[in-house]
Amino acid sequence: MSKLWGGRFTKQTNALVEQYTASIGFDQQLAEEDIQGSLAHVTMLDKCGIVPQEDVETIKDGLNRVLEKIRAGEVEYSVSDEDIHMNIEKNLIQEIGAVGGKLHTGRSRNDQVATDMHLYLRNRVIALTGMLHELQTSLIGQAKDNLDTIIPGYTHLQRAQPILFAHHLMAYVSMFQRDIDRLIDSYKRINVLPLGAGALAGTTFPIDRHFVAEQLGFDGVYENSLDAVSDRDFILEFLSDASIIMMHLSRLSEELVLWSSTEFNFVELDDAFCTGSSIMPQKKNPDVPELVRGKTGRVYGNLMGLLTVLKSLPLAYNKDMQEDKEGMFDTVATLEGALQLFAPMIATMKVNKGRMREAVNTDFSNATDIADFLVGKGLPFRQAHEVIGKTVLYCIQNGKFLLDLKLEEFQQFSPLFDDSIYEVLKPETVVDARNVYGGTASVQVQAAIGRAEETLSVSAQWIQGHVGSEKE
Repeated sequence: MSKLWGGRFTKQTNALVEQYTASIGFDQQLAEEDIQGSLAHVTMLDKCGIVPQEDVETIKDGLNRVLEKIRAGEVEYSVSDEDIHMNIEKNLIQEIGAVGGKLHTGRSRNDQVATDMHLYLRNRVIALTGMLHELQTSLIGQAKDNLDTIIPGYTHLQRAQPILFAHHLMAYVSMFQRDIDRLIDSYKRINVLPLGAGALAGTTFPIDRHFVAEQLGFDGVYENSLDAVSDRDFILEFLSDASIIMMHLSRLSEELVLWSSTEFNFVELDDAFCTGSSIMPQKKNPDVPELVRGKTGRVYGNLMGLLTVLKSLPLAYNKDMQEDKEGMFDTVATLEGALQLFAPMIATMKVNKGRMREAVNTDFSNATDIADFLVGKGLPFRQAHEVIGKTVLYCIQNGKFLLDLKLEEFQQFSPLFDDSIYEVLKPETVVDARNVYGGTASVQVQAAIGRAEETLSVSAQWIQGHVGSEKE
C-alpha cells in the first residue's frame, strides 16, 4: 500500500531511508496519547460542523477499537508507516474504511506529535512528583527515628562539626522539595495545547482550539502557530529538572556507598537492595546507589543532546526535531526507575547509631565550640582560633582527643578554661548549641520536620488534584 502522503511522489521510498527516518521504534510509546488527542480533535470537527456527525461517530468507534488492539498487543507497527501517527491512521482506515482519512482534517503531524508529547510529559511529571513525595516521606521517617543520633558533619570530606543524622537527612528532603517545586512549575508550560497550529501556519478550517484544550484538560493554547509546532522548551525544562533530580540522587547515592562501607559502617542497606559477588562470598555491594550515580550521566547527556539539536533550527518544524523523543523517554524511564527503588531502600535502611557516636567521640569536630567558649569569656575570636589550633595540635602529638585532656592541660593554652569546658564539649551540647532557625539543634530539627510535613501535605494535594484530572 502506498504511503498516506505519497500522491506527489513517483518513486517508492528507499528501504534504507525508511529505516533511517522512521520513529515508530520509539514513538509507539505515544500510542495512547495519540489516540486521546485524536478523539478530542474529531469531537471538535463534529462540533464545528467540519465532519458529519455520523462519520465522527464511526471514527471514534474505530479509534477505540484500535486502542483496544494496541493494549492487547495485537497491532503490528510498520516501519514503512514511519511513526505512531501514520501507523494508527493506517490501522484506523483498515478498521472503518476510507472515512478514517477524515480524521486528519484540520491538523498536521507537526501539531499532532507536539500534542502527544505534551500529554505524555504532563502525566509523567505528575507521576514523578508523587515518587519524589514518597522518597521525602521515607527520609522524614528515618529522620524521626534518628533525632538522637549524632553523626560527624563534613566539609571537604573532612570531619567538621557534629550534627544530628536527622538534620543531614532533612537536607535531602529540602533538595527534593525544590525538585518538586520545579516540576510543579514546569507543569504550567507543559499544559498548553499546540493542536490546531497545523504544519506551521494554522488551518483554513473553522476549528475551535479552545474546545479541544478543554476536552484534553489543557489550561490554554499556544498563541503562535509557528511557536506551537517548533517549541520543545517544555521538554528541555523537563530534562533540566530531571538532571537536577538525578544530581541530588547521585549525591545521596555517594553518601550511601561511603556510609555502608566497612570503613564508615554508618548504615546497612537492606539485602533486597544489594547484590553479591560471583567470586567473593562475603561481599554485599550497594549496586542500586552505584548504578543511580552512574545513570546520572546519561540523563545529563539527554539534556545536552536536545539542546544541541535545537540550537540552530530555523522556524518551524524540521526533521531534526524527531531527536527530541528518545532522550525524553530514556530520561523518564531512568528517573522513574531510580525513584521507585530509592524510597523503599531508604525506608528499610538500618542506621548504626553506635558507630556514628563512636566516630563523633574520636575526632576534633567539637573544636569550634571551644573557640566559642573562649569568645564568651572575652577573648577575641581570632585569638581563640589560634589557641584551639594549638590545643588540637597538642592532642594529635600526644594521641588524645579534646575530652581526654585534663583541666591543667587546657589551661596551659589559656587560663580562661574552667571545668565547664567538659560540658561544652559533649556532642549533645555541641549539637544543641546550634539553636538557630535551620540549625542542627534537636528542637530546630523537630521544627524542620514539622514544616516539611506541612509542605508534603500541600504537594500531596497538588498531586491528588492532578491525577486523572485530564478529560478523556
